[in-house]
Amino acid sequence: MPIFEYACEDCGTKFEKLIRRESDYDLLSCPSCGEKHLHKEHSTFSPKMGVSKQPAPAMCPSGGMCPTPGKCGIN
Repeated sequence: MPIFEYACEDCGTKFEKLIRRESDYDLLSCPSCGEKHLHKEHSTFSPKMGVSKQPAPAMCPSGGMCPTPGKCGIN
């Protein structure tokens, strides 16, 4: 279920709304002034990426953690 961003053409309020079905758009109105003159904004998103100070663990060809990283020539 996508979350869309809208701007009210009457009062300028910007808001987000979860739209479950296409028919839900007909019920949409500005939360500030109640008008239905809305403009769909272009949304941007930024996935939050974790930052690790440690390197990723080496995977062993057998599928588990490598008990001796670098010894087999793969890692």
